Parts: sequence; C-alpha cells; structure tokens
Amino acid sequence: MQQPYEPKEPVPHEHRSAEAARVLVVEDDATVAEVVSGYLDRAGYAVDRAQDGPTALARAAAHWPDLVVLDLMLPGMDGLEVCRRMRDRGPVPVIMLTARGDEDDRILGLEVGADDYVTKPFSPRELVLRVESVLRRARPGNGTRQPLGAAGLTVDPAARRATKDGAELALTLREFDLLAFFLRHPGRAFSREDLMREVWGWDFGDLSTVTVHVRRLRGKVEDDAARPRLIQTVWGVGYRFDPAGREERAGS
Repeated sequence: MQQPYEPKEPVPHEHRSAEAARVLVVEDDATVAEVVSGYLDRAGYAVDRAQDGPTALARAAAHWPDLVVLDLMLPGMDGLEVCRRMRDRGPVPVIMLTARGDEDDRILGLEVGADDYVTKPFSPRELVLRVESVLRRARPGNGTRQPLGAAGLTVDPAARRATKDGAELALTLREFDLLAFFLRHPGRAFSREDLMREVWGWDFGDLSTVTVHVRRLRGKVEDDAARPRLIQTVWGVGYRFDPAGREERAGS
C-alpha cells in the first residue's frame, strides 16, 4: 500500500520572518493534518489547524489566513460550504484536498472558488510547492504593476483590484490572474495548456481547471455569459480575449 504521508526530510526554506504567511489547515484526519502542518511549518509558514468546518470558520475570523488548505470531505459541514462561507467574509486563496478521484468533486471545488486542488494520496512536498505558487501570485504587485484596461474592464495588479464599468469585481485569485493575462494579450488565442502554464505556473495539471475558471470569469465580466463576446472560444485551440466584444457564432 502506498504511504504518501511518511517522508521525514524537511523542505528547504528561508527562516521564518515576523511577517510569515499564515496558512490554515482544515483536515479531520489527524495524521494528514500533522504531516501537512509539519511540512508547512518547516517551509516557514505560520500554521493554524482545524478539524471541522465550524472550528475553521472561528479560527479564520480570529486570525484571517493568507491561504487555506481545505479538505473537501469534512464531518458535518463539508469543505464546499466552508469555502463558500469564508469567501462571503472576504477574499482568501484556497487549495482544496480531496480523497476522491471523481472529476465531479474537483469541478465542484473549483466552482465554489478553490484556486487549486490536490488529490489524496499526495506528496507533502508538492502541496508546499503549490502553496508557495498560490501565495506568490496573490501578493500585491506580482508581475507587472501597470494598470490594464479594455472593453470597460480594468485591472490594477498592484492593488489586486478589478472593475467592470467602474464597479468592483469579486474575483478569486486565479480569476484575477486569468483576467489580467487576457488583458495583457488581447486578440491572441491561447490553448488551455498555455493558460495552465502562464497563469497557474504549472507545466502539467487537470485542464478542466482552466475550463471551469474561464466559465466562472465569463459569469462575472460578460453581459451574457451564455453568449460571450469578450472571452471567446477558439475552436480546436482554446480561448481569446476580444476587446471589441464581437459575438461568438456559437456558444462554448
């Protein structure tokens, strides 16, 4: 039987600073929670733990985390509901953990706003790398600092703020990055593999992650998400941002 939670070697890291990022680990399996917390602690993060949804919400309210590692299958209140309630309180990056291989579960996690997911059994080292990747992209001013704008949409990377016709958009971390990427490259078609590499920073991964995020983003920036004009499907290729907002001939 595979033993994914046994490695003892520490993850290389810089010494923790007074401004160490706070990670809330929400996991009801004590062994998994202990190993994940240990790896994150050695990687220099300030780690808090909760074994169920209500405790997680209380811990988050007391000390708002910079990122949440959230198990999907929790007793009582599941991870999907915890994610929804946290997002109602404020923006926070979420990496979902799931023991299931069912694609529907992964899609559900992404639909409620998870920024990434890891399927059990997983390598704790890989999880730390994903945490580092998500937090790096969540920092204000990551990448170019110049404001971007087109078709009534504006993105301010330094402030991590996006608007549509002057009204602020409630975007998750990945939705924000995806919109900023499209605004930087108007009129150019990108495959889902391209977007996974450029926006998520991974050379591999489940491409349905990109599909779900494009669909969620369309729901927030399009006048009619069922007939998208800005984020268009390029059949056989992927997606293209069209600042002119020309209607697609067929839905995606």
